[in-house]
Amino acid sequence: MKFAQDIILKPVITEKSMDGISSKRYTFKVATDATKPEIAAAVEELFDVKVAKVNTINMKKKPKRLGYHYGYTSEWKKAIVTLTADSKEIEFFNGLN
Repeated sequence: MKFAQDIILKPVITEKSMDGISSKRYTFKVATDATKPEIAAAVEELFDVKVAKVNTINMKKKPKRLGYHYGYTSEWKKAIVTLTADSKEIEFFNGLN
């Protein structure tokens, strides 16, 4: 059994994700093996909100270099969670605007 804290790893804070907050769309970094129903249940449990839909994206690794050294960024999974219209907002993101 997976815990909600093991599925939702951290929020993604970018300009594009902050623009979605007004329409109740929140972006999270999630576990790579998490499914859409598991992500929806974890968000509902952690933040006490109602989830309308979940979109997931597998972020691929990208080549990076710093001087002579080069390597790749790590692969990760991103989830964009849309809340229902009658649901309350997530308080954590309200202080970031």
